[in-house]
Parts: sequence; C-alpha cells; structure tokens
Amino acid sequence: MKKNWLVFFMFLSVVANAQKDLRPNIIVFLVDDMGVMDNSVPFCDSIMPLNKRFHTPNMEQMAREGMKFVNAYAQPVCTPSRVSMLTGMNAARTRVTSWTSPVKDDNTDVADSQFAPLDWNLNGLNPYESVPNMVNATPFPQLLKQAGYYTIHVGKAHWGSMGTPAASPYNMGFMVNISGHSGGHPQSYLSEQRYGNMPGKSQPQAVPDLEEYYDTGIFLTEALTREAIRAMETPIARNEPFYLNMAHYAVHLPIMADPRFVQKYYNAGLDSLEAQYASLIEGMDKSLGDIMKFLKEKKVENNTVIIFMSDNGGFDRRDKNINTHNAPFRSGKGSVYEGGIREPMIVKWPGMIASASINRSNVIIEDLFPTVLSIAGITRPKIIQKTDGVSLVPIFKNPQAILKDRLLIFHYPNKSASLKEEELLGINYYSALRYNNWKLLYRMRTQQFELYDLGKDIREVNNLAASHKTEVRRLAVLLGKALKDRNAQMPVSKATGKPVPFPDEIF
Repeated sequence: MKKNWLVFFMFLSVVANAQKDLRPNIIVFLVDDMGVMDNSVPFCDSIMPLNKRFHTPNMEQMAREGMKFVNAYAQPVCTPSRVSMLTGMNAARTRVTSWTSPVKDDNTDVADSQFAPLDWNLNGLNPYESVPNMVNATPFPQLLKQAGYYTIHVGKAHWGSMGTPAASPYNMGFMVNISGHSGGHPQSYLSEQRYGNMPGKSQPQAVPDLEEYYDTGIFLTEALTREAIRAMETPIARNEPFYLNMAHYAVHLPIMADPRFVQKYYNAGLDSLEAQYASLIEGMDKSLGDIMKFLKEKKVENNTVIIFMSDNGGFDRRDKNINTHNAPFRSGKGSVYEGGIREPMIVKWPGMIASASINRSNVIIEDLFPTVLSIAGITRPKIIQKTDGVSLVPIFKNPQAILKDRLLIFHYPNKSASLKEEELLGINYYSALRYNNWKLLYRMRTQQFELYDLGKDIREVNNLAASHKTEVRRLAVLLGKALKDRNAQMPVSKATGKPVPFPDEIF
C-alpha cells in the first residue's frame, strides 16, 4: 500500500512539473529610440520611402509569423515608457515623466523662463518603499520570479538613478543581469573603446559587465545578443519557463557604424550619419534573428512569446531637416506628435497568434504589464499600485478584435531641451490624448489645443480645432479627467505661482 501511495505521489509530482513546463517562455525585445519607420516592415497601409532605406529581414519574418500592431504607442522619452512597462502605470500616474539622470537627485529638465522646475519623480522607480521623488510600485519581473520564472535582463535598464534600488535589475526581480544599470545610453558601441570603460575616460554611461569582449572587434549589439543566448541556456536545460528582457542600447546616440553592415548603406548613397544609423538598425535586426534561430534550435520556439517594441519615437533631429526622419509621421523623440510616440510593435506566439495578422487597436506600452502576467498565468498579482494597462491576450486570440473607446494618455510637463522650433515639433510642456481616430494635443505654454483626425491625416497637418470646437471640448474634458484621476502634475507658472490649468478647466 505504501508503495502504491509513493508511486501516486511521484505521478502527481511529474504531472505538476509537466504543467509548469508548459507555461510559455516570454521575451520582450525592446529597442531604444527606434522610430516606427526605421525598418523594412510597413506599419502604414503601404510601403513608405523610409521603409525602403532600411533592411530588417528578421522583423519581416516575425511579422509574417505573428501579429503586427499598427497603432502602438509609448511615451515621448525612454524612462517614462520603461517604468510604465514594468508597472502597468501611465506616466501621468507614475510622475516619472522624463528621463532619469544616472546621478541621484539630478533634474534632467533644462531651465525655462516661463515655468518653475517641476518636482517630478526624477529618481525613477522604487519597488520597496515610498520615498520622495520616486514612484513606489511592484514590477512584473518580481511577480514572474515569485511564480517560478527564470528572469533575465540584458542591456539597457534606465529605471532609476545611481544609489537607488532601480539602478540594479536584481532589485526589480531579475535573477540574471547583464549590462543593466542607471545609464540611459552607451558611452560607446565599440569593443576597442571597451564600451566606454577606458581608463581615465569612463563616464556613468559606460556599459558594464562585458569585459570578456574588450578589444575583440565585437560590436555592443552582438555582445549583448551572445550574452542573452548564453543566459537562456540555463532555464532551457532545466526545463524552466523564462522571461528575457532583451533591452538593446541600439539605436540610441552616439550613432556609430556597425562594421558588419555599414558599407552596403554607403554603397546605396546614404550620407555617413544615415548609413551608420541604418547599420545600427540592421545589427539590432540580426540580434532578433539570432534569438529566433536559437529558440528554434533548442526546440522551444513553439512555446515562446516574443513581443517586439520600441520605447519612444525615433530621434528626428539627426540633421537640420526636422519632420523627416519618421515621415510620414510628424516630429520624433520627445514629442507628442505621432513621430515621437508611435512605435513598431510585433508579437509572435506560435499556435496562439495567426500568422501575418494585423490589429488596429490603440495600444500602449503599459499594456505589457497585464499582458505578460496573463501569458504567464498570473491572474491575481499582489501589487501595490493602481494600473492603467489592459491585457492584449484576447486580441492575440482574435486578430479582428478592436479595443474601442480607449483613452491613451501622453503627458510631458517637462522641458527636455531649449528649441526654437518647440511648438512646431510638439516638444516641451505638452499633453495629448488618442481616442479612437481623434488626437487632441494640449500645449501648456499657451493653453491651446490642436485636433487631428488620424484616420484621414496621419501627418497631423490639418488642425481641426477651430472648425470642431464641440469635439475639442469633449476630448479636453476626457483628457483633463484622465490626468486628474492619475494625479498628474502640471508645470507651475513663475509669474503667478499657480499650476497650468488642466485641459477641462479651459472651458
């Protein structure tokens, strides 16, 4: 009898382990500063001129095998998007509304003649306790780790300043960390410059952890890819589900040529800077292909979800010609116009997502929090924050499903740079809302609105605010209420000592 019970319990143990092993592996492949046009995959209804400039065959393959989201968004700059992704909170709620400095308590905003310095959460995310100038929230890698996932971070972190918990991915729930720290971009992509770790020349942006690659000729993007593949070997060998946060430093400044690919772009007639930029894009795409090839070789491809996305729009000021680098979308990084917030998003999940499917729902980066947890089967997470994202898993199962009447909120009450074209670019002191096909912009400096119908005007050139006053009022009320519900900050006027009115208060 005892022997029978022993066999029975051994059977239950085997079943439990088998069930555990069926949980999908999850990879978020997050690119830095990649515009929606910086690839050869058309995210518009047709191929655009910039699509023909770039060569991203692995993104093309992923789009053929998965679902392309043509209305996917993030915040205008990196740290707000990255914190929103990990917490499910909109940037207006986190009050992490601009990029964090590697140096603690260093306000990255530049001085402004009209507004006082904003008292925002400039040190980023804190998973442990509520402290000044940090948002307190439970990051989803911690929840995955508690649920038995093997959690890996590779590349850029940039969730908090040095000396704060978020400077280390280990405090976010990652069991493995390779090169994630407080820095927001690489000091160098070159092994010959030791990725910035040169004696006497190292700065806070120097990329850590890659000593074995120094002076090898291996580009940073390739080194990170090799380390990611090496890290995935362990959970695969153990038959454990894993989460990989593959967060490339590419294609952020400094723009440096990836020597494996740059010559073809010189040969195509691109100027030096654009050829180097295109080589960064193709190096990133090779990384995606290498990871997909590795998953196939290890026979875990069919049980792995890959989510591809960027953290904000592409940098539009690579030369003196503005409103060109994300065309047909207007402006770029730092802006609430489409070029600054619309992202290339593709999701591949064999057996769950139909091949070559397209979804037109308005989605945003904080949706990754509930989506990843839902994929992992975590239905009632114990978290300390109120979230704003929604799970996209129902859409994965039904490509025709549309999330209607969603309010997507973009809030930038900060000043990232002194620019004479600030109004033309939609940069500094802006909020915006996307609601179905409507897009409302609120300029805090002048308390004026712009209204666009993105179903007819993706270039945002036909401002309908004067001719559609009723619609402006309706959307302004929605935007104002959403900002207040999230306890959003507004900049304070130096002249009056009062904050800028919320959009609904203008009426």
